[in-house]
Amino acid sequence: MERRTFLRTAVIGSSAAAFGGTLWRGAALADPAQPAAGPYGALQAANSNGILLPSGFTSRIIARSGQTVPGTSYTWHSAPDGGATFTDGGGWIYVSNAEVSASSGGGASAVRFNSSGTVTSAYRILSGTNTNCAGGRTPWNTWLSCEEVTRGFVYETDPWGVNAAVQRPAMGRFKHEAAAADPDHGYVYLTEDETDGRFYRFRPTTWGNLSSGTLQVLVAGTGTSGPVTWTTVPDPDGSPTQTRYQVSGAKVFNGGEGCFYAAGTCWFTTKGDNRVWAYDANASSLSLVYDDSLVTGGAAPLTGVDNVTRAASGDLYVAEDGGNMEICLITPDDTVAPFLRISGQSGSEITGPAFSPDGRRLYFSSQRGTSGSSSGGITYEVTGPFRS
Repeated sequence: MERRTFLRTAVIGSSAAAFGGTLWRGAALADPAQPAAGPYGALQAANSNGILLPSGFTSRIIARSGQTVPGTSYTWHSAPDGGATFTDGGGWIYVSNAEVSASSGGGASAVRFNSSGTVTSAYRILSGTNTNCAGGRTPWNTWLSCEEVTRGFVYETDPWGVNAAVQRPAMGRFKHEAAAADPDHGYVYLTEDETDGRFYRFRPTTWGNLSSGTLQVLVAGTGTSGPVTWTTVPDPDGSPTQTRYQVSGAKVFNGGEGCFYAAGTCWFTTKGDNRVWAYDANASSLSLVYDDSLVTGGAAPLTGVDNVTRAASGDLYVAEDGGNMEICLITPDDTVAPFLRISGQSGSEITGPAFSPDGRRLYFSSQRGTSGSSSGGITYEVTGPFRS
């Protein structure tokens, strides 16, 4: 993936154009999260896995790239990225993308756990695709795996590995990053990993069937309170004109990354400016949850924003690509603090945070591990007293 330094530099001097002048400055920049003590207390010394956690939390390694997943005969993929969990009887499944080329094993894999958290199997659910970065789960229990390449596709996959993956071109062909399904309003939100990317939503013709529908892009409002509108993208195929250039007035987002929907809101991140956004789907308005350049009273705890997930408590967990390899927690009270840190892996990034269905375990990966290579990825589980 592209480095933060380049992306951050690319937006300096052009932020006014990206924001449309003073658009949103009244509401969106009014109350971004500020550093404070986290709800679980200070990080303790690194454990045997090299992870610093609050008191009461423990970690274990689930899988390593290029090695057999313990308890199975399946070899884990390189460069583990976006992930999600699915209920499986009394147990659950964790799916994970492979952010490598098709020739290097691009696609997605899954690990199945029984009710006690023991790994019972692991297997491939998507093959032959390119640079599958993030994605999102659907309410009908499929995994949307997104290609982060120019005119990339979204693939709908079966976490159980029974049904063949299906390409979903109606959802647009662009440099996809993440997806978040909104069952309350009937949309799937999509981020685009470009320095001048856009924020999209897809409305299926029939909810639960992604074979056809309408792709729209977020367009700037006219005031400073944060309302936005949406305009249909004329040609979701993105050829000859790429989707982000087809609608005049579409708001620019500098490097769209993680995306997660819950409780009427879609949270998403932009890596080029280290921001976390909230789209209020009920009010059709946008606001800024976090911006590292607006942190006061010390250094920003969260840099290199990337994948994001949300706990039942309402806490957002934002993974860092770079930074100091932390997952930071943003509370509903607008405070931000590190939840965990991985030591000795500065050449990597944290990817794929997702809670088990019961909310007691958090899964994530270090994409390149200690080696700094895509073949060195490590997938972890953290267990502890997560608040509900």
